[in-house]
Amino acid sequence: MKIGIDSYCFHRLFGEVYDAQEQPEKLMTVEEYLDYAHELGVEGVSLETCFLPSLEDDYLKELGKKIKDYGFDCVFAWGHPNGLERGLNPEAFEEMKQLIPKTKLLGTDVMRITGSAFDWRHENHRDQIARLIPMYKEATKIAEDCGVKLAAENHIDFTADEMLEMIQAVDSPNFGINFDTGNFLRLLDDPIAGMEKLAPYVFSTHIKDLKMREDAKPTDWFFFSGVPVGFGMVNNMALAEILSKHDYKGFLAVEIDHPVDEWMNLEKEAVAVSVKNLRKIGNTFK
Repeated sequence: MKIGIDSYCFHRLFGEVYDAQEQPEKLMTVEEYLDYAHELGVEGVSLETCFLPSLEDDYLKELGKKIKDYGFDCVFAWGHPNGLERGLNPEAFEEMKQLIPKTKLLGTDVMRITGSAFDWRHENHRDQIARLIPMYKEATKIAEDCGVKLAAENHIDFTADEMLEMIQAVDSPNFGINFDTGNFLRLLDDPIAGMEKLAPYVFSTHIKDLKMREDAKPTDWFFFSGVPVGFGMVNNMALAEILSKHDYKGFLAVEIDHPVDEWMNLEKEAVAVSVKNLRKIGNTFK
């Protein structure tokens, strides 16, 4: 099974610095991120649009050439931090739709999208889902015309059953899920049970591992904070096994957010350890 990295692992180095983190001495470029992924020998990269210096066609084409030269599989990842804001941000919806055709400029046919975020997880989900389904249907028609698959992420917002409900309501082979192995846990929703339901619809992944923080409140989104794969409480081996049984064709993309103190400001080291441990998992299912 192929291994990859999501660029959010380096959010601090791209300029998104959490309160507990140090300002980096030097920012990372997207090209340097791709170079580091190549250095680690991974097969895939996920590019967060929020960290791209441009979304113009010419820039994306040049980036696509570099991705092709390195032989990477790729995911075009839109929606950080709040996506469609539970269906109440029409400007974000227009931006998302306009970006769908640009996915192909990177040499990929998978675009990650987000419908909501942690801030609204306690609001009425029935209202949110009712707003999002028609938006997803409209966007999916564009994706079908472009030959693009939309992978909606469980963004610390919806449970596995709710994600499945939306996928089935859209009812298209071009609409599925970017399965984040840690975000279901952050909702106290069993990721293993979720994967059993959602594996047939997985187009892409975020492979997180998490550890509880003693100094955080249970209501903090980072109550479960990031650690390298293999250092936390997420059974990513079991999740990969379920994906393998469903003939998953994408890659397992490491994603680390809000690291625990011992891994704070050590992005490259944490990613390298994660890739090494995730490779052991991936090699199990060759």
